[in-house]
Amino acid sequence: MNIEIRQRAIDKNMPLMDYILKQIKNIEAETGEKKTIFAACPNSLSVIKASLRSAKRNNAPIKFAATLNQVDADRGYTGLNQKEFVQTIREQARVINYTGPVIVAVDHGGPWLKDIQKTENWSLEKAMNWVKKSFEDSVAAGYDLIHVDPTVDATLPKGEVIDIDVVVERTIELIVHTEKYRRANGFNRIAYEVGTEEVHGGLADMATFNRFLTGLKSGLKKHNLTDIWPCFVVGKVGTDLHTTLFDPEVAKQLTEAAAPFGSVIKGHYSDSVDNPQDYPASGMGAANIGPEFTEMEYDALIELEELEKDYFKKNLVAKQSNIKEALWNAVITSNRWQKWLTSSENKVDFYANDKDRQVWLVKTGCRYIWENPEVLAARGKLMANIEMQGIDAESIIMSKIEKAMDRYFFNFNLVDLNESL
Repeated sequence: MNIEIRQRAIDKNMPLMDYILKQIKNIEAETGEKKTIFAACPNSLSVIKASLRSAKRNNAPIKFAATLNQVDADRGYTGLNQKEFVQTIREQARVINYTGPVIVAVDHGGPWLKDIQKTENWSLEKAMNWVKKSFEDSVAAGYDLIHVDPTVDATLPKGEVIDIDVVVERTIELIVHTEKYRRANGFNRIAYEVGTEEVHGGLADMATFNRFLTGLKSGLKKHNLTDIWPCFVVGKVGTDLHTTLFDPEVAKQLTEAAAPFGSVIKGHYSDSVDNPQDYPASGMGAANIGPEFTEMEYDALIELEELEKDYFKKNLVAKQSNIKEALWNAVITSNRWQKWLTSSENKVDFYANDKDRQVWLVKTGCRYIWENPEVLAARGKLMANIEMQGIDAESIIMSKIEKAMDRYFFNFNLVDLNESL
């Protein structure tokens, strides 16, 4: 993971992400072309591989934004802890000789944003202590950025939004803890992202947005951390799990509001967005995409299963994998699909819901069960059956995911950015 650019950032006493954003700003001043960093949510090994392959092909930086549900001390649903995650990225980058910048980040680091904390009704103290330890492990593993996101409070009555001053207080507490740990152990500087207008709550208007950033700045100053400031501020720019239209006007307003503080806006839930080209045009600093790639991986496996069925009919396959059945059973049995239901949908009987919704729930829910033993067994059988026919099954999966990723590298004006960094 590019040693030269990392060393330049270290020499300038800057976090890697801040250094890259500064270089992008210089490029914009020279050429007038704006750029948006593409962040992939690494919800499977296939997505990690595809991200690096797509980054190499486009000659661009890649950012990985891993939630604590995905990667953590308990290995999350990817089966990786922080150290293993970083090592996996390094190994996969080495295999394809990708030497461009790779930014590794925590995504949604905050109390009750790890599912088990909410389902088991953890106390604030217990949830915060876990998050602090997760941040320590991330810093020690070599992460480059942490998204500090205490915008959820599971102790509040349903429907009540967390007070913005509480968000400020907990954001400062988590940053202060992380910086004390980092400095005490001599680790390189890391960048920060703060969550202020996520889908779970936070900002209601521009006044609150400014109140958050002003409170954060004064709070960090009180702790003698004037050299620490988030490069990214999460902005709600029209996209979420159920919408795909990015709002460039709102994005411009947020960008203008964040600029005096020295931050850029980061978009979340940018999956399958209708107008990705508007992100850089609006001044967006970065955007996260994740569930879309799970859907692409699912589609690729179903494509392979169709091939397998055809070979089975021709007596070229002895036993079918039944991968689709394995995926559906695993998602439904996990009950993780319930997390994404609306209030009007059936939370008990999966099949009582609309058929199109069933498909969507399974597709987006597959990220939770890729490491399920039954799924791994079925997938292994499928790959073996297909590869026995002389077909490169892995490439079919990779190409499906990479095609979706290439769209963002192109529309975010990132192609060949590595040449300029």
